[in-house]
Amino acid sequence: MATLLYRLGRASLRRRRLVAVVWLVVLVGLGAAALTLKGSTASNFSMPGTESQRAIDLLAERFPAASGATGTIAVKAPQAGQLGTPDGQAVVKQVTEEAAALPGVVGAVDPYQVQALSPDGRHALIQVQFEGRADEVTDTQRTAYEQVGAQAEAQGWQIAPGGEVLNAEPEVGSTEALGVLVAAIVLIVTFGSLVAAGMTMLNALIGVGVGMAGLYALSGAVELTSTAPILALMLGLAVGIDYSLFITSRHRQNLLDGLSPEEAVGRAVGTAGSAVVFAGATVVIALAGLAVVNIPFLTVMGLAAAGTVTVAVLVAITLAPALLGFAGRKVLPRKLRNREVVASSAGENRSGFGFRWARWVTKLRFPVILVGLIGLGLLALPAQHMRLSLPDAATAAEGTPARVNNDLIQEGFGPGFTGRLAVVVTADSPQATQAAVPQVTALVQKTRGVLAVAPPQLDPTGRTALLGVIPKTGPTDEATETLVHDIRDQVSGIRNADVLLTGATAIGIDVSEKLSAALPVYLLLVVGLSVLLLMLVFRSVLVPVKAALGFLLTVAATFGITVAVFQQGHLAGLLGLDTPGPLVSFLPILLIGILFGLAMDYEVFLVSRMREDFVHGDSARQATINGMGHGARVVTAAALIMISVFGGFVFLDDPVIKSMGFALAIGVAIDAFVVRMAVVPAVMSLLDTAAWWIPRWLDRILPNVDVEGEGLRAHLAEREPAGV
Repeated sequence: MATLLYRLGRASLRRRRLVAVVWLVVLVGLGAAALTLKGSTASNFSMPGTESQRAIDLLAERFPAASGATGTIAVKAPQAGQLGTPDGQAVVKQVTEEAAALPGVVGAVDPYQVQALSPDGRHALIQVQFEGRADEVTDTQRTAYEQVGAQAEAQGWQIAPGGEVLNAEPEVGSTEALGVLVAAIVLIVTFGSLVAAGMTMLNALIGVGVGMAGLYALSGAVELTSTAPILALMLGLAVGIDYSLFITSRHRQNLLDGLSPEEAVGRAVGTAGSAVVFAGATVVIALAGLAVVNIPFLTVMGLAAAGTVTVAVLVAITLAPALLGFAGRKVLPRKLRNREVVASSAGENRSGFGFRWARWVTKLRFPVILVGLIGLGLLALPAQHMRLSLPDAATAAEGTPARVNNDLIQEGFGPGFTGRLAVVVTADSPQATQAAVPQVTALVQKTRGVLAVAPPQLDPTGRTALLGVIPKTGPTDEATETLVHDIRDQVSGIRNADVLLTGATAIGIDVSEKLSAALPVYLLLVVGLSVLLLMLVFRSVLVPVKAALGFLLTVAATFGITVAVFQQGHLAGLLGLDTPGPLVSFLPILLIGILFGLAMDYEVFLVSRMREDFVHGDSARQATINGMGHGARVVTAAALIMISVFGGFVFLDDPVIKSMGFALAIGVAIDAFVVRMAVVPAVMSLLDTAAWWIPRWLDRILPNVDVEGEGLRAHLAEREPAGV
């Protein structure tokens, strides 16, 4: 592979104008396709096969008029009891009629007809039914809905529209640009050259532009969740910068060694590019592996992110060499661009921080390992209390329409009204349904934690009934989760009818349980994959095992810190998190897939140099020091860049994106600076030569992928060195 990439790098530099034009054409073409073919994103998280999803599908079939998105307008009068006055009734009627006349709305329910009034006579709820699903509601319709009741508000009333219709795609703004700016500063400091930093950033931006344009072009044919493009952007940008950084760094070193630009870029792509391809492949496999969970929205998220990572790899090994060809020796700091200066200062400098750090870690390997294990173990402790759920309006940012609506409903009616449950009773005949409904109602009413059960609504055939259930507690409260299980247990004995429970809490429980059941299988798949792939790369048994254990430490500590902040609320105010709550259901499994790929990135870039020097005669300890000495600066820069990019998403209002950005930033920091930069060299030093042991029979059957470029060196040795 290294030899093939060496030739690709040289060819890309020689034909740099053609390569640049091809990528620009691809970018413009996909951009045009995205503008014309872009579809809407979905904010719902469907879960085929679960009880709650079967109930939702049945309701859509039997109650088609109610299958669209719903909204709830919370109304608060200036004074208690005012809703009972003629003037108060007139105001509420006016708001109801205004909502019913909105574009895309099929009807609004008068709260006086259904008694949706608070006991104090100050709060009312207006139910609004839209024709299309939440992701089909246009921005114009959504804006008109948010502006309902302006005249009433001028009279001192508080009108707060809310509901699933307000679930819009999170907006990417200036906070993410701040992360990119920090990444640019890191590049400038690392390279000491504006040309090198700018070229690396340009390379990454073109790659992420191509990836995102392609994703949006496909969104018209494939339903994307609102978080999928954000995740793809997050990962594509981070790995795009890092992969270009690795190749540019090796190219600069080759130039300093006296090679011509063409030979330098060829060897950079052949060596660092091999590691980029391998690292990118691990990320792609881990993300695509999310399909084994068999959850459609999670599969789409994984494949979308995997697509942008694939583009980042292709851009790094083709466009980066072309741009390096345009830059020439300007990628070097100004004082090192002169060949004579470089020649006079030739020779390896082993006094840098990376070498000093490596010597210190290997000397104090026992304390380093002990402190690392104990520290990460303590950080992981909160993970045992992890709770998973789907996000609700109670955790939305304060001041947003969804949060204002949620708080107003809780104030007037209690927390259970913000997460009402629905019991669906269906049978083969109207008679069987009518016989089962009273039994179900009685069983649900006597269940502990139920505040009220609404009268049944029958479909036109009379074979399906819908019962509204109001819990005493909020959607993500543990008591509500217990209530869902209790209701299902209570109605399980009903004969001659199917009884299904759905609603926000029920859906969250079903999603979490299915993901929790799939998590051990996926974790085993990821860990097994890491061991196998690293065996191929390093021809070792203990190195892959050590890498897998380090990955598990990273994941455990990351879960612990995320739970402590987002669920338990420690230091939540520093992140702009208004209300702590359970983690979003798919965060753990998604985090495992992404961190696995990123952890393997750093493992390969550090340990491949250790193996390279060990194979060429250095002692195991010296090879470890060399690997750290040469790789520490680049890996540190790469980690800081990823942390900056992921950290930029922490400042979004959306709690799901905020938690994803935080967990990824923390995970990268732990894996790069604690596990790979401290624990790994300490363990490698402790293992000594045993780290590179592999049974002969296993060595014979494993294919040689040659990530560290041994085959390339043999190829170069067969001919006269070029450009020296």
